[in-house]
Amino acid sequence: MRRLVTMGLLVLTVSGCSPEVGSTAWCEAMDDKPKGDWTANEASDYAKHCIFRKQE
Repeated sequence: MRRLVTMGLLVLTVSGCSPEVGSTAWCEAMDDKPKGDWTANEASDYAKHCIFRKQE
């Protein structure tokens, strides 16, 4: 039980530090991340939130 609580706190701590998908900070972080390391979902979200949003 103690291990489960510790793991839950660790997940909450780590996830709280990452920027929200589609935010300016997230787009900048993705710009710095090598394209080969992107997942399909990240590539799709980047196109939707970072590329097409800039064109509006």
